[in-house]
Amino acid sequence: MANTRIHTQYKNKLGENVVGTTTVIGILDKPSLLNWVAKITKEGHDWQRYRDAMGDSGTLTHLRILHYLKGTKPDLAEYSPATLKLSDNSMLSFHEWEKSHKLEPILLESILVSDKYNFGGTPDYIGLVNGRLEILDFKTGGLYLSVVLQLAAYRQLAHEKGYKVEYCRGLSIPRTDGESFREELYTKFDDEFETFKHCLSIYNLLKKMGRRL
Repeated sequence: MANTRIHTQYKNKLGENVVGTTTVIGILDKPSLLNWVAKITKEGHDWQRYRDAMGDSGTLTHLRILHYLKGTKPDLAEYSPATLKLSDNSMLSFHEWEKSHKLEPILLESILVSDKYNFGGTPDYIGLVNGRLEILDFKTGGLYLSVVLQLAAYRQLAHEKGYKVEYCRGLSIPRTDGESFREELYTKFDDEFETFKHCLSIYNLLKKMGRRL
């Protein structure tokens, strides 16, 4: 599929490359992923093809939400009808949720870098939600541990840029009838960011050793 996200490069104030949030969290084991693979296989699907189809739909939905919030229109020409249909389902769910949430974005997919901890990230949304400053993360899939760790890291990035965010929200937006809309509001981040920092330390040590997981 042509509309794949380009890997973002992050640089600190010295112009040095730093690691991205998603890469840092990627060092953690993901037992829930193995359970998902087993479930999808049991249902008779080729899990890799199913994953790619769901991933394409998620990428498109993410793109459409951001364009919607910016007041612009995305180019949908290169997406398949099947991907568009799944994404249409997700957009219906998102707009239903939005009816009771006034969104006033300040930053949308802005690249931020922590000069204190030397990592970068690209939060989906920093702005007001019903008048309160929040970070939103749009997902099509489950809200796993990685989401709150990611949001804790994004909150640190926001704080360093002067946005004193104390609330973060993960949205799990369904693609099929078998999935349901879910949201989690996070208000505690001390242990979560400490966990992220440990992951960052391990990542940096492995890099220093010249080793990869």
